[in-house]
Amino acid sequence: MNSSNTKAKAKPGRRIENLIWEFKNNKQAIFSLVYISVILLISIFVVFSPNDPNAIDVTGKLKPPSSLHWFGTDDMGRDYFMRVLYGGRVSLLVGILAMFTSIFIGVGAGMASGYFGGIIDTVLMRFVDVLSSIPWIIMVMVISMVFKKGLISLILVIGVLGWMEIARLIRSEVLSVKERDYIKYAVFIGVNPWRIMFTHILPAVFPTVITASTASIASAIMVESALSFLGKGVSAPMSSWGSLLQSSQKFLQKAPYMAIIPGVFIILTVFSFNKLGEVVRVFAEPRVISGEEDV
Repeated sequence: MNSSNTKAKAKPGRRIENLIWEFKNNKQAIFSLVYISVILLISIFVVFSPNDPNAIDVTGKLKPPSSLHWFGTDDMGRDYFMRVLYGGRVSLLVGILAMFTSIFIGVGAGMASGYFGGIIDTVLMRFVDVLSSIPWIIMVMVISMVFKKGLISLILVIGVLGWMEIARLIRSEVLSVKERDYIKYAVFIGVNPWRIMFTHILPAVFPTVITASTASIASAIMVESALSFLGKGVSAPMSSWGSLLQSSQKFLQKAPYMAIIPGVFIILTVFSFNKLGEVVRVFAEPRVISGEEDV
């Protein structure tokens, strides 16, 4: 049976041991870490490449992958390898910044709802229910009419669309944490509610926030790809993996690599972030190892 000690804060040594154990016994986690690290490094340093991703060569359009153009060329003769690298930079930037937006809104709403309860909880959760019941594509169309098409608008749209589930998750955690003795004692002696929330409750739910963050990045990249595919993403000549997929529709028979390559990158990136989220959960909650809890 789980004892009351299972709720105690885990020792740092055990966290490190669990993390090492997870990587030693999970090849997918190792692959995910290496892949994400490489993609992030490429996204940071690709700007120093002398090759221009927007350089047009009409005489070399739709050329298949070769030693000169590793990923071939697109319909305007642009090097598809550089287009994919710069597209990954945009997709990751959108995913990470949209994650921060979603986490900021979701954690704030979830903590306020769970801690204060009453009318605040009712209003916030009913608002979340209403937003969650509206198909996201309709919300996207409405919001895209308000904001001009561009990178900032895309980040805001995805961030605004992605906070509801995080708010529910954090609320449930806060409802549990605020029943602990040290929280009740802080309330009893008159500690400011905001101080309690940020110095006691937030650290307690932080592992959940970290886990939700990795899942939020993966979700944001998927939404960005979908929006770009529907023509609501970044504006040309800027590219993202989703916009590359969208522009490849006309050339699926002549140049299938134009759809396959960015599609593979999207799948691997989403998979890797989700897998790293599982590893982070093991590190943040040492009782969880490979989906099992100590009993």
